[in-house]
Amino acid sequence: MIKFVNNYLVPTASIGPPLLPGKYKSVNCSILSVNGLFSTFAPMSTRKLYIETYGCQMNVVDSEVVAAILQQHQYQLTEDIDEADLVLVNTCSIRDNAEQRVRARLRDFRKIKKQERPVSIGVIGCMAERLKEKLLEEESIVDLVVGPDAYRDLPALLQEVESGQKGINTILSLKETYGDIRPVRMDRNHVTSFVSIMRGCNNFCAYCVVPGTRGRERSRDPETIVREATDLFSKGYREVTLLGQNVNSYRWKEGGSLLKFEKLLERVADIDPAFRVRFATSHPKDMSDQLLKVIAQYPNLCRSIHLPVQSGSTTVLERMKRRYTREHYMERITAIRKQVPGASISTDIIAGFCGETEEEHQQTLSLMEWAEYDFAYMFKYSERPETHAAEKLEDDVPEAIKRRRLHEIIELQSRLSLKSKQQDVGQTFEVLVEGTSKKSEEQLYGRTSQNKVVVFPKNKLKPGDYTEVTISACTSATLIGS
Repeated sequence: MIKFVNNYLVPTASIGPPLLPGKYKSVNCSILSVNGLFSTFAPMSTRKLYIETYGCQMNVVDSEVVAAILQQHQYQLTEDIDEADLVLVNTCSIRDNAEQRVRARLRDFRKIKKQERPVSIGVIGCMAERLKEKLLEEESIVDLVVGPDAYRDLPALLQEVESGQKGINTILSLKETYGDIRPVRMDRNHVTSFVSIMRGCNNFCAYCVVPGTRGRERSRDPETIVREATDLFSKGYREVTLLGQNVNSYRWKEGGSLLKFEKLLERVADIDPAFRVRFATSHPKDMSDQLLKVIAQYPNLCRSIHLPVQSGSTTVLERMKRRYTREHYMERITAIRKQVPGASISTDIIAGFCGETEEEHQQTLSLMEWAEYDFAYMFKYSERPETHAAEKLEDDVPEAIKRRRLHEIIELQSRLSLKSKQQDVGQTFEVLVEGTSKKSEEQLYGRTSQNKVVVFPKNKLKPGDYTEVTISACTSATLIGS
């Protein structure tokens, strides 16, 4: 079961495109939580594993890797936390709010510890990496703390826990990619999935904890990526999203040459014309014309590009250490519009970063108007420990002003999203069917190549089918067609 709420308030360093509306159930929380769907797995031994995942798509993939590792060590996945022998929480540290929700969830787990049979509770992922031993001291019920690069060590650490000790490994790696591990797929629709192509980040943006929690950048062997994607297609999946903190930085030495992201994208697109390919996330400083040419050449490379701007002000971008200017970013948007006509563009925006003036905020609004984004992740700045901003800059924008600026950004994006959808009315799009609409059993939903959700009559269609849909109406979030 995958859950999320409020498309606007999501992590600062979200690595993916907008989460897929219709594929998830809205609940009262502002971070992504995942419990796998495990009914397809044969019963194993007596140990049961329950996983919850918070944060970005990369964490979803990591949970699937963890499930695969532990499944080989006599753990059977379960959706019922009350029958679990091991409870793992895969965490996000991108905002303090994300960490506080994890702590609240851990408090909920205290009742599990009171059960007659022993239950081990582990915190894995970015929060584990950031806090390390402190987490064991601060959260008494936690038995296990494991960082993103130490998942192979889980079986050994669990043996330590079973012997009455605490288990911890938060050592970051310069080589680990988990490229040889076949993830246990936790999605519900079996139509779309994610494949990680690299780990870590070298950008060190002033506000971001990712380089500290996920380590330095390293790319995965392209053969393992293509093999995993091919396996997905053979099992009926019809769309894959290639994931990386900055996919444009993908590099792999192959013989005497260097294989870059553009060539990897071609290899995955060549698997089959009926296999859609997306990617996330691109960094504006690395968005190349060559990448745009490759997208234009392959119809199954989706016409949807997520290009985080964070701010429309060059001076704010300098403080953020983003390494591009407003003008450079606008030139990249112009190149996308020219080389990939009809592509949708989404973004990330931070309101109220350190020192942001009213004029700088207005520059963000004006860039949004100019770019006419189809979608945006929008949130107010949240200072994170051990980042450049926390150590060198003052978080001096009052909270009330942050909220007001965020509200203005959200209102503007709502208008832009509606305008984008209205322009599609009367047009016909190829839609990949993903599932049944939440509002009616007689309606299906799917997405266009531009990543826009469409609701339409079921007829005889089923998930995984492609169909032509003519758009007759819309809201700011959804296209409606037949």
